[in-house]
Amino acid sequence: MSQRSTRRPSPAAGASAAARPTSPAKAKPSRGGEGRRTGRAWIQAPERLRAFVRRSEAGLVLLAAATGCVSGLAVSGMNIATQSLRELLYGLPTGTRLSASAGLDPLTLLLAPCLGGAVLGLLVLLVGRFRAMRRAAVDPIEANALHGGRMSLRDSLWVAAQNVVSNGSGASVGLEAGYTQICAAVSSRLGISFEMRRGDLRTLVGCGAAAAIAAAFGAPLTGAFYAFELIIGTYAIATLTPVVVAALCGSLVAQAIVRTEPLVAFENMQAVVTSRVTSAEILPSLALGLLCAGLGILIMRGVTLVERLVQASRIPRAAAPALGGLCVGALALAASPQVLSGGHGALHQHFSETAPSYDVWALALLFAAKATASAISIGSGFRGGLFFASLFLGAIAGKLFAILAPLLAPPLAEFGLTPLAYAVIGMSALAVAVIGGPLTMTFLALEVTGSLPITGLVLAAVIASSLTVRKTFGYSFATWRFHLRGESIRSAHDVGWIRTLTVGRLMRRDVRPVALDTPLASFLRAHPIGSPSRVIVVDAADRYAGIVLVPEAHAALRDAEGEGATLKDVLRHPQDFLTPEMNAKEASAAFDRSESEALAVLDGPEQRRVIGLLTESHTLKRYSDELERQRRTIAGEPG
Repeated sequence: MSQRSTRRPSPAAGASAAARPTSPAKAKPSRGGEGRRTGRAWIQAPERLRAFVRRSEAGLVLLAAATGCVSGLAVSGMNIATQSLRELLYGLPTGTRLSASAGLDPLTLLLAPCLGGAVLGLLVLLVGRFRAMRRAAVDPIEANALHGGRMSLRDSLWVAAQNVVSNGSGASVGLEAGYTQICAAVSSRLGISFEMRRGDLRTLVGCGAAAAIAAAFGAPLTGAFYAFELIIGTYAIATLTPVVVAALCGSLVAQAIVRTEPLVAFENMQAVVTSRVTSAEILPSLALGLLCAGLGILIMRGVTLVERLVQASRIPRAAAPALGGLCVGALALAASPQVLSGGHGALHQHFSETAPSYDVWALALLFAAKATASAISIGSGFRGGLFFASLFLGAIAGKLFAILAPLLAPPLAEFGLTPLAYAVIGMSALAVAVIGGPLTMTFLALEVTGSLPITGLVLAAVIASSLTVRKTFGYSFATWRFHLRGESIRSAHDVGWIRTLTVGRLMRRDVRPVALDTPLASFLRAHPIGSPSRVIVVDAADRYAGIVLVPEAHAALRDAEGEGATLKDVLRHPQDFLTPEMNAKEASAAFDRSESEALAVLDGPEQRRVIGLLTESHTLKRYSDELERQRRTIAGEPG
């Protein structure tokens, strides 16, 4: 028997017919979903397969395995496409990493990113003519937070194509954003074909993202916890098996097609530590974590600053990537080719035991150039993310810390960590500041080094970095972008159901307003004690005037001894009302402000036409029912 939750519509006494839940086949999909016209997937799985997947946990695991295999293929395909493009543009030998190349033609180094930006701008201009492609693509975090896991495969393919052009031409962006976008979209599309429940579809989207990261780094644990922390938003026993299976399958398939070089390949741990690691080494690790938190915030702010400068300059959208590419090429020419593309080759060089030594000024220049190139690339319109750039920048920051910290605080020279160890710690600490996911980055360090002592120090650093960023800045790079767009989501926790639980769905529509000029005596004869306790009143223009509590009206007539009392004297809440687009959370706040147990629902503050009535008790009941359903889904309890 499956342990996954089942969907049960909660009773909604007094709610309108519009508030009744609909079947998955007839429900209108959220923004970003496919099958917009019918609410169904264009191609559906056979009925027996759909039933097997919906009713059996084993069915979800098998679907996750298929998702992982497809994701491994997608990641490998994007890798091959971008490497081929780099080899074509820069004349690289087969298999050579761009950021690790030396002796490149200066003119090519300068103009290749500009050419890539021009091609990208032209594509954006051409595709922009299609109305359906003008909307912003829904990414996996937003899909799981707001849309129940529904993503558009067409939009995601377009994002992945832009990412390939951007990274392949040398723009300082990583491919990880494209990996997770396309793999999560494939998973979402597959889940829609099987008409999966909301919670299971969100899990499957997490499976796609897990497989993408696992395939990119050859690190299944990293991919799994990336999904738990960043895409699904929580860890639960019910989601463990499908996510881990997807990550393993994605990693195995990708490694079979394109062998991924390990980020760190130390033949002996003496390259990392010169003495036994003790708990004392946590002190410099914490200091490095705090430093990386500040650097991560500066990098995220820098991207926003570049975007605002580009917008203020009024450069045409299609021309901005070409100009940004020219700036990135100039930085590569002035500083080092290591600033180009994601930086995989450069990071391997810095982690090599035979890596050339850099002085403080060389490392500082490289850090500034790479951070600036990444900010310019994303700010000017290239598509990609900061995942790998943050790893590379963190490694450089760790090496800088290893050189400068003993000079500023001589006791730090007594610790047994080498610059390579600080590079591993800094890599994880800066990445968690920008991307988020403390356990994700900790497991990445474990899988690439195989050292538990170093992983313990990484955990201390990422906790310090994550906590500092959360308390001082409050966002990761992805959620910061949502904030700039006006979205209030801070993680992938499912808050979309709150937005769909609207006043319009919850309210009673069978309301019969009373005219304000009705004599009080007539009103009381029509509404004796024991009848509905509250009545909505409208003025001569049929606009909302307030609410009359029937017991108060009877008391007012007695106090006035039958003379002079009118409905206007007993009106309450003339300026307090709800609108149908408010969600249950906003309605609850309105009840608290007005100190009323019921409020009228109006079509808007201008017309003030009464369309319904909503009570606080009914709102809280539906809200608590949904919260309990979400809790059961997260815990994997049967409904």
